Amino acid sequence: MDERLNVNPTRMMLTSLKRRLTTARRGHKLMKDKRDELMKNFLELARENGRLRGEVEAELAVMYKGFEKASAIMSREVMEESLMFPKQGVVLDVGTRNIMSVNVPVFNFTTTANDPADIFPYGFARTSGELDTAISAASDLFPKLLDLAAREKETQLIAAELEKTRRRVNALEYVMIPRYENTIRYIQMKLDENERGNQTRLMKVKDMVLQEAHHYEQ
Repeated sequence: MDERLNVNPTRMMLTSLKRRLTTARRGHKLMKDKRDELMKNFLELARENGRLRGEVEAELAVMYKGFEKASAIMSREVMEESLMFPKQGVVLDVGTRNIMSVNVPVFNFTTTANDPADIFPYGFARTSGELDTAISAASDLFPKLLDLAAREKETQLIAAELEKTRRRVNALEYVMIPRYENTIRYIQMKLDENERGNQTRLMKVKDMVLQEAHHYEQ
C-alpha cells in the first residue's frame, strides 16, 4: 500500500502540498547534480591518490634502503650521534579550501633554517655517502608525504559527503516525493468525491423544490 501523509483533505492543504512537491523535486535535481559532481571529484582524487601513493612508496623504499646500507657501514653509536640533533625543521601551516560545500585541508610548510638545502646535521668525516642519500631522500619525500596526507583526507571527506548526499537523493526520490504525490492524489480524490456529493445533493434539492412548486401550482 502506498504511503501518504496523515493530513486533512482540504484545498488549502492541497495547495500547500503542491508547493512542497515542487520544492522537493527542485531539491532532488540539485542533490543529484551535487552527487554526480562529487562522484566525479572522488574518482579523480582516487586516481591521483593511487599515482601519488605509488611514487611515495617507491621513494620510501629508496630512503629505507639508504638507511639500511648506512647502518651496515657505520657503527650504531656513530649513526645515532649523527642523527641526534636535526639541523633542519619545518613550520606546518594547515588551511582549508571549499569543494562542493566540503572544507578540505591544505598543508603548507616553511623550513626553519635560512637555507632549505641545509639538511645534514653532521660532518662528513665519520659518515657514509649512503646516509647522505637517505637524508636527501627523506627531505625530498616530505612535501609529497604532506600532499598525500592532504589528498587522502580530502578523499575521505568527499566520500562522506557523497554518501550523505546519496542518502538525501534516495530519501527524496523514494520516500518524500512519492509520499507527497500519493497524498496529493488522495486529497484530489476526496475533493472530487465531495464535489460529486454536493452536486448530487443540489440536484435532489432542486428536484424537491420543483416537485413542491408543481404540487403547489396544482
